[in-house]
Amino acid sequence: MRKCILLALALSAMGADQKLPRTPDGHPDLQGIWTNVTLTPMERVADFKALEVSEAEAAAYEKKEKARTIDGDVNSTLLQQAGSAGTGAYNDLFIDRGQQYIRLNGKVRTSLVADPPDGKIPPMTAAARDRQATLAAGRGGMGRFDSVKDRPTSERCLIGFGSTSGPPMLPVLYNNNYQIVQTADTVMILVEMVHDVRIIRMNAQHAPPDVRQWLGDSVGHWDGDTLVVDTTNFSPMVRFRGSSENLHVIERFTRADANTIVYKATIDDPTTFSKTWSVEYPFIATDGPIYEYACHEGNYAMPDILGGARKAETGKK
Repeated sequence: MRKCILLALALSAMGADQKLPRTPDGHPDLQGIWTNVTLTPMERVADFKALEVSEAEAAAYEKKEKARTIDGDVNSTLLQQAGSAGTGAYNDLFIDRGQQYIRLNGKVRTSLVADPPDGKIPPMTAAARDRQATLAAGRGGMGRFDSVKDRPTSERCLIGFGSTSGPPMLPVLYNNNYQIVQTADTVMILVEMVHDVRIIRMNAQHAPPDVRQWLGDSVGHWDGDTLVVDTTNFSPMVRFRGSSENLHVIERFTRADANTIVYKATIDDPTTFSKTWSVEYPFIATDGPIYEYACHEGNYAMPDILGGARKAETGKK
């Protein structure tokens, strides 16, 4: 009896595996347009005590998040109609965080952080805190405004904000869409936000340590049916969550079914974080298309930011 059960399970697993789309070289086909949009926060909120919660608990929180977005939309519109000096926030038209918390293996997840189990990013090292304080010095902790080059990379439209292009590739306020194109020796990921493009070289060696890139140097290999991507050589200006140029990210892309890629990224930077930590969430198939994100088109932010700083220096309003 036991042998029959094991055989049935094995045949079932084989059948499920055969249904996964594959490329001519036999590897899972990851190509298509995907989204990691979610209401799930990076770190677990105090309302939840565990990594996984019931559908009823999730539904209540999803309802609360939807109401909060609507309130923000109304408040932003009222501020504009009243001619307030404040501009309010993005209205609901521009926000795309989806409607739900993430589900993995049929369970609702309460944070993108999957390890440590408390759902919190590990504390920074003392050296990293000092580094952050130096970068933030001046103008109430907002950093320097002496030059365009002093401003963050996302503010300068160099790469997307919030590590949307990664690695790790995190969901943000909007434009959470990605297109994957896959060949035997290269995997390309087009990121809708700021039209960033990641090039993953398969079975290659990392570039020399002095070659630094905005999105790091990504090298991939297959571990069974999982694409493993190892990324180093980040530009010191990337500063993911305060990271240094020693940031090392290992991503795992596992196609679970026709509509899902399970994405897991492990972050290691001993000069920044007290220990390694991981995020995990699904990428869901979507129709697309990927739209161009013209970050600089009609963007008055940078001259206004620097112009405002110059006026502040003279005491003028």
